Amino acid sequence: MDFISPTKGHLSFDQVFAEILTYASEHPEDKYSLIVGTDSQLKDETCFVTALIVHRQGKGGRFFYTRRHDSYARSLRQRIFYEASLSLTVASLLTEKLADSGQELNLEVHLDVGSNGATKTLVKEVVGMVNGSGYLCKIKPDSYGASTVADRYTK
Repeated sequence: MDFISPTKGHLSFDQVFAEILTYASEHPEDKYSLIVGTDSQLKDETCFVTALIVHRQGKGGRFFYTRRHDSYARSLRQRIFYEASLSLTVASLLTEKLADSGQELNLEVHLDVGSNGATKTLVKEVVGMVNGSGYLCKIKPDSYGASTVADRYTK
């Protein structure tokens, strides 16, 4: 899986993980969160962007993203569940790497669904899917990992 850093360019997942650990070790007294969120944009093809954010609470953060294009047309429901599954894939990779390294960081999955709009009927199901996988889940307006960071790179 290839990620892009706005400052460091193309990085492998292992390089991204190393960057996260380095960033968190600079100020070990601060609190950190790892956030994974995916958004999609439907045009001629569907662009899916998964953002991985290391947030130093109250002091900013760094992010990385991966982008994929899919020519298969999906319904809104299929896209939302696929976005969640892409986020869960990255979250599970992070969980595994954190366990191997002995590091503990809070991990959140941000979903591009909310109580208003076209996705309101999907909230319970997709949140249940993420919570059932063992991850803390945030929805709009608190899901900036998906609705702001990932969304920016889908266009």
